[in-house]
Amino acid sequence: MTDKIEEKLRAVVRELLEQKKVDYIVGYEAGSLKFTDTPLITKDKEAAGRLVVNPFIINNLSNFLPDIKGKAAIVTKLCDARSLISLIQDKQLARENVYIIGVPCAGVIDLPKIEKLTGKDRDEIDDIALSGDKALSGNKVTVTIDGVKKEFPAKDALRNDCLGCDKAVLKEYDLFLGEETAAVSKNESGETLAKELEAMPPARRWEFWKNQFEKCIRCYACRQVCPACYCKRCFVEETEPQWISPLPKWQDNLLFQVTRMIHIAGRCTDCGACESACPAGIPLHTLSKKMEDIVQELFDYKSGMDKDALPLMAAYESKEADDLIR
Repeated sequence: MTDKIEEKLRAVVRELLEQKKVDYIVGYEAGSLKFTDTPLITKDKEAAGRLVVNPFIINNLSNFLPDIKGKAAIVTKLCDARSLISLIQDKQLARENVYIIGVPCAGVIDLPKIEKLTGKDRDEIDDIALSGDKALSGNKVTVTIDGVKKEFPAKDALRNDCLGCDKAVLKEYDLFLGEETAAVSKNESGETLAKELEAMPPARRWEFWKNQFEKCIRCYACRQVCPACYCKRCFVEETEPQWISPLPKWQDNLLFQVTRMIHIAGRCTDCGACESACPAGIPLHTLSKKMEDIVQELFDYKSGMDKDALPLMAAYESKEADDLIR
């Protein structure tokens, strides 16, 4: 299935470049590390032969589009395509300047989870395969080590943002390769950390995040990979006034993330790029998912679903809901 999708993708991209329908292709190619793909941004039609589609396409490629001059064809998982729509809504991207090629996705493998499940480093693993392309409950991840295959439920091996993905509802693309996959139902999501945090007393929850943000080195990788963080100058770089200390103290680390979450409310599409990029392993997706849930509850708004809809903070009603302010 994957081989056929790759073959079709490479042919489509080559044709688009040859006929000058697009200036660039933004997709994925095999990375230098095992079980890792990396972004491929090129105008070379011969590079189309390096494009890949597999369960390791982690990056949300929409982050690169605002800096590309001309029209670009982008290979995207449908969940990441929500970021494209959000950028179009915010006038950061013109719809006519992007050709969206949707590829089927049954989830993206979380390599640290695989290493934890198997007790092996990636270099000790022979193969990782995701079987099934429908509901999450029917999918398995097969890991081969020294010729021995071990099966794990997909929900234990996929990225956290994949566990509650509703990609099946998105229809914004110019070309879709393959068959659309089913959304994950709420009872399948398995977001155990979020549930555990909800059940904690406030003091214990505060202690949890204090411990997490003590690990933060303030590298800003989370900000740099976030499609919704497109400000030319970030508030953390302001000195008059200085909002937070440049030193990575846990209080300021927490303040940075809370402020960032509020800033991207209504634009975050829960793609999980921030958590994937974090070298300290901080569960940032839990924060962004909670924020997205609050926005949907308060405003009945889900970002990146309709390119013609007004952005959340640009839409007003003459009468506010009675329970908006609690």
